[in-house]
Amino acid sequence: MQPTPPPAARLWLKKWSGLRRVADKRRQQFVHCVSELREAGIRCRRRRNTDRFWDIRCEKGVLHIPRILIHDGTKALFLNLIAFEQCHMDIATPGGNNITSYAIFMDNLINSAEDVKYLHDRGIIEHWLGSDGEVAELFNRLCLEVVFDINDSYLSGLSDQVNRYYDHKWSTWVASLQHNYFTNPWAIVSVVAGVFLLLLTMMQTFYSAYSYYRPPA
Repeated sequence: MQPTPPPAARLWLKKWSGLRRVADKRRQQFVHCVSELREAGIRCRRRRNTDRFWDIRCEKGVLHIPRILIHDGTKALFLNLIAFEQCHMDIATPGGNNITSYAIFMDNLINSAEDVKYLHDRGIIEHWLGSDGEVAELFNRLCLEVVFDINDSYLSGLSDQVNRYYDHKWSTWVASLQHNYFTNPWAIVSVVAGVFLLLLTMMQTFYSAYSYYRPPA
């Protein structure tokens, strides 16, 4: 029988374990969720030229994600595949942890039913479940107990690419402009009219100043 550690040691172990869990969670964060990516101008489109649902690409701020069908047996299928990969981590097998990587990536993308709806509208997710919220819950629970490091994943390079685009201030500004002012034709007309009036005001100011400092001969 092992001796019980003193209270101070137990407290230290508890804090250390909590920090380790936080670190593990950070190592499983490929990208931001769909809603946050959209705010930074990153869009999602269905990738059609592949039959592998995990074959994700990123080009010029667009995530190309193959279509996947979610049904009643999807959760059990993913859990079995993830468990298989976890049990064979020490064996060099083709595609070693692709399914685990994909599941965690989709978990990162999906935080809410709204994220699922967006992916459904883009033709990326089709499901036979009761609601978009059930799909979100499915992906959010698949890898709760999985030990995983994104640096050991085929999606690590894509993750870096997406995050660099996400951190770029120009893309965020353009996306914000589109969401706030270019959502309907009247908003576009008002923006164009505002820019036109601003140009007219600048021209009037310039000619007024020019005529003051350079009066006609």
